[in-house]
Amino acid sequence: EVQLVESGGGSVQAGGSLRLSCASSGLTYSSYCMGWFRQVPGKERERVGAIDTVGLPSYADSVKGRFTVSISKDNAKSTLYLTMNSLKPEDTAMYYCAAGTWVVAGTSRCAEPYNYWGQGTQVTVSS
Repeated sequence: EVQLVESGGGSVQAGGSLRLSCASSGLTYSSYCMGWFRQVPGKERERVGAIDTVGLPSYADSVKGRFTVSISKDNAKSTLYLTMNSLKPEDTAMYYCAAGTWVVAGTSRCAEPYNYWGQGTQVTVSS
C-alpha cells in the first residue's frame, strides 16, 4: 500500500521560507513522477512543481526561482521536499504531495492524473 505523508507546513511572514517534506512508503521514487500541488478553497488545484522519472524538475511559472523540488535518499528511504523561499501571501494554500505513473508520451515529463496523494499540510503566509 502506498502512503504519502506531508509535514512542515505552518505560518510565516511574507519573504520568509518553509520546507515541506513528504515521507513515503510502498513506492520507489525512480518509478514515479513526484509532485507538489496546492489548493485554495474555491479555486482549482495547481501543480507547483514536480520531479519526473529521470530526475528532471519542473515548476509552475508562479513559483519559478522561489521554490525547489528535491528528493533525498537516506538509508534506502527517500523523502520528497519542497523548499519555498521569498514566500508571498498568494502562496497561502493547502499543499499536497503526490505520486504518479503517467507521463507525456515519448518523454519522461509528468502528466496527470497522479495516482497517490497525501493528506496535505497548510501553509499560511501573512503580509
